[in-house]
Amino acid sequence: MEIGVPKEIKDQEFRVGLSPNSVHVLNEQGHTVFVQSGAGTGAGFSDEDYQQAGAEVVATANEVWSREMVVKVKEPLPAEYDLIQKDQILFTYLHLAAARTLTERLIQSGVNAIAYETVEFNNIRPLLTPMSIIAGRLSVQFGARYLERQQGGRGVLLGGVPGVRPGRVVILGGGVVGTEAARMAVGMGARVQIFDISLDQLAYLETLFGSRVELIYSSTPEIHRAVPDADLLIGAVLVPGRRPPILVPRSLVTQMRPGSVIVDVAVDQGGCIETLHPTSHTEPTYIDEGVLHYGVPNMPGAVPWTATQALNNSTLPYVLKLASFGMAALKKDKALAEGLNVTQNRLVHPAVQQVFPDLA
Repeated sequence: MEIGVPKEIKDQEFRVGLSPNSVHVLNEQGHTVFVQSGAGTGAGFSDEDYQQAGAEVVATANEVWSREMVVKVKEPLPAEYDLIQKDQILFTYLHLAAARTLTERLIQSGVNAIAYETVEFNNIRPLLTPMSIIAGRLSVQFGARYLERQQGGRGVLLGGVPGVRPGRVVILGGGVVGTEAARMAVGMGARVQIFDISLDQLAYLETLFGSRVELIYSSTPEIHRAVPDADLLIGAVLVPGRRPPILVPRSLVTQMRPGSVIVDVAVDQGGCIETLHPTSHTEPTYIDEGVLHYGVPNMPGAVPWTATQALNNSTLPYVLKLASFGMAALKKDKALAEGLNVTQNRLVHPAVQQVFPDLA
């Protein structure tokens, strides 16, 4: 199969769909990979690296989008809509619940769109997990940075110092993102609270953190008690294929101390905090109700060397199946079949259908 790897055009998105190592494996199995020149530069991979791995490096996006399958990192942007081909396989993150226009264009195009984030088996999302780990860790790393006074924060050191209490981190959601955020926050010495609606998950988190993290069953009264005292509030709520509920309304944000920081990792699915909207790596933050908001939807793009390799470790087995069997691979792999969002001019993923019932 001919596989295209375009250069990502989302703001400061330096990850790339396939690493040179992945290209080498595909090449060994008889597939031809076309990589747009410069696609891997931001992640530390040169055009020469790809050529040595067996790829054909091409100059334009048209030359990669004209292939049987396109492997990306982020969802197509408007400038790419007209490049999408009928009956082509598009394999990438899509997050359609927060992107009606993209959903409509994918349906119109006749593409077979398979989303990394909805590939699933036994409630495990293997292609979402590596980026969730990175985003969870970065949420605290960035949060700590923006708490600095020079960055607009209230000047709090999360770990505190002897004689001064540490900062308080409140995490909404105890899944992969929330767990990794807690690891970082605990490592820094912060006081940490995690809220989740799964008692089983809270019990599991107790085995990880013991008394170092306060684990609380998520309810509106408990969230309303905790948020005003948070120095760093992290949204880590995942509802697969759908928008998460708003857990923190504007009225609650107004009760936070000026210069506190909110990082909502769920922003790519619509977010769980009312005052937070998507931002970019170029302009990552804004102030609303006196609180600094960070809403970059492609956070792992900040560490593309690490993120590209972590993503490829998970995606490559599925790319190989699609390259070898085409859409028939979905009949051979139930997890991959769960990833199918759009095919034959129809929206087919049940969770996304619930968001856009008129498009189903």
